[in-house]
This record gives sequence, structure tokens and C-alpha cells, in this order.
Amino acid sequence: MSLQLQHVSRSFNGKAAVHDISFTAKPGEIIGLLGTSGCGKSTLLRAISGLDQDYDGQIFINDDVAKGIHEETGFIFQEPRLLPWLSVMDNVTFGLKGAKKEKEVKAKRYLDSVGLGECAHLFPRQLSGGMAQRVAIARALVTSPEILLLDEPFSALDAFTKMQLQDLLLDVWEAYQSTIVMVTHDIDEALYLCDRIIILRGQPGEIDREIILEEPRPRARGSQTLASYKTEILDSLDLNRVKIGS
Repeated sequence: MSLQLQHVSRSFNGKAAVHDISFTAKPGEIIGLLGTSGCGKSTLLRAISGLDQDYDGQIFINDDVAKGIHEETGFIFQEPRLLPWLSVMDNVTFGLKGAKKEKEVKAKRYLDSVGLGECAHLFPRQLSGGMAQRVAIARALVTSPEILLLDEPFSALDAFTKMQLQDLLLDVWEAYQSTIVMVTHDIDEALYLCDRIIILRGQPGEIDREIILEEPRPRARGSQTLASYKTEILDSLDLNRVKIGS
């Protein structure tokens, strides 16, 4: 499923958050939105999702103007946002239509795909942070979205759990071939996961540059190629400059 943004801008109380953003995501492409805090990455993601419709410009999904929340779009937030009074199974099936048995069979398939097939009866309080985020991934996938939006979904996790879930995300992408747009502050994460990185800068945020990653998967996290891209990104964001006394 294709996604296209044309001249998207968004302001809050008269102050611009993002300005004149245009890009196209090809079907099955993983795009990273990368930039420092305050440049409008999450604002863009909310506009794409339909959670925020008060933007200027146009967003197209499969060449149709997107208005409101699109049924082919899934969203994974920074926090799992599970309902604490529902079991894992009920959290994943929450909002699904159809007979209970059909919903549970479908949910079980996605819980199996994130390694939690035996945890359907547990409640959120019984899960680790990594397990809870796996449930959130299963919940987003159960509607079979063709576009998957991720807003820093692994940022609150420890380094080892983060790497495990990054690999899980690639397994999910390999299996379902969703188009993915991912907001991240983590340069290494973007380099490991994405086909293309869109770097936003400024306030309001504008596209500074795009980097196309042609390194085949699976990628070695410590590869020299990714290290050179990282240096390029740090230079682009002026993060290689040490400022003392400012």
C-alpha cells in the first residue's frame, strides 16, 4: 500500500510545528523519521494516522485522499497502552468485529508471531515491559494493517530488549510486508531497520535530507557501512560538534 504526503504543515496556537513536508512511501518500504526533539516527527505520524486532521496539505493512501482514521493503518505507541483489566487475549481482540472464537483464533496467530502464544491468559501487570510491547505489536497487527506507524516503540526498553524487538519487527515485516513509517531518536535503530531515513530539522520541522540505505538485510549492527552513515547523520544534525559554555 502506497503512502504520499504533499506539502503537509501543522501549527498549534499559531506556532508552526512542521512545514511543507512531502514524501512518498512505496509499498513494503520501511521509512524512518529521524531528528532531534521538537522537530515535528510525532506530529507527522499523528497526521498520517488520522488521529490529527487539522493540518494543511494532503495525505494520500493508495492515491485516495486520507480523511480520518484509515482502517488499513495500525499504530504502535511508545507505551503499550494496554487496558489493565483485560487479559492479553482480550487486549488484542478489543475492538475486533466478529464471533468471539474467530477473533481469538486470529489473535492467537499474531500472539504466536510475537512469541506470546502461551501468555494469552495473563494480565498486563504480569508482563515485563518487553512482553507488554510485544502485545501492543500483536494488537496493531491483528487488524492486518497495510501501513504500520510506530512512534518510538522501543525507546522505554533496555538495550537488549530493544534489540530483540527490533529483530521481531523485521520478522513481522518479512511475514506481512506492511509499509512502515517509524519515528525514532535512535540513529542506530534507524540504520538497522530502515530502507530510507528522512531527517527533519528545525522548529518548525522541515526535511533536511533523505538517506537511502542499500545495505542488504540482515545487517550487522557494527558494520563499517552503517558507521559511515551514522557519521553522516551526526554531521547533518550538527551533533558531532561539542559545544562548551553554551
